[in-house]
Amino acid sequence: MSTAANAARTATLAVPGATLHYEVRGCGPLLLVSQSGEGDANRSDAMVDHLVDTCTVVTYDRRGLSRSVLDDPARGATLDDHVDDVHRLLAELTDEPALMAGCSMGALIGLRLALRHPGQLSTLVAHEPAIPGLLPDAERLHAQEELDEMRAIFQRDGWIAGVKKIGEILGIDPARQELEPGARLAPFDASREPNFTFFIKHDAPTMTRAELSAQEIKALASSPVRIVPAAGRTTPRTVFDYRCAEELAAGLGTELLHLPGGHNGNLTHPKGFAELLRAAL
Repeated sequence: MSTAANAARTATLAVPGATLHYEVRGCGPLLLVSQSGEGDANRSDAMVDHLVDTCTVVTYDRRGLSRSVLDDPARGATLDDHVDDVHRLLAELTDEPALMAGCSMGALIGLRLALRHPGQLSTLVAHEPAIPGLLPDAERLHAQEELDEMRAIFQRDGWIAGVKKIGEILGIDPARQELEPGARLAPFDASREPNFTFFIKHDAPTMTRAELSAQEIKALASSPVRIVPAAGRTTPRTVFDYRCAEELAAGLGTELLHLPGGHNGNLTHPKGFAELLRAAL
């Protein structure tokens, strides 16, 4: 890859209630990557390295995370805020329908954007969308109970215990994760505590109660936006995030795309994930 393609341009965008930090790398069709959990613009840099020769890749810090500061920190953020932020960010950067890859929380944001502003996207790869409302009642209630328990553990025992519970819920075993050569995982240290804290306090409750109604799924199926439901090859088939991807694919009448690794395959298998993501887009 060329040095020019790999160089990031950083910028900010004023949106109602916040200032967003975003980064642009590469050349070609615009691809917005919306991260999972507490991930910020740099979460999947190793994966982006393998996309910048053919795509203009945009990554950003969701409001409240890292460099995307809130005008009123006490207010937090809502799902509507996150969807409107992406809408405004894309409107700032392009007049053409963009490509989008959303992981977990990012997939939820992407699907809501496709419903509200379908003209802004051409294709959305929704990797393990964190939407318990997609599941049959018993599974939905179980997933919501697990996520509520995770928040309780976080509040009672601290952020490290809460993060370990997140891993259990999502089928992630850090001690047994396969890593592709070139993978770069963020250190598990105190620098990640503020983002995890914000995510657990403000974004996790939204995710826990997230829904996609039958009418909305029907609208997505007939939308001009091509939706590609995706999941990790090694994600346990029984965990809620994999099941959400399955149910989304079934509702849209399409096949489920399997990408390398598990829930965090974009981190553990950056090259393989990027190659199949590029093909899907």
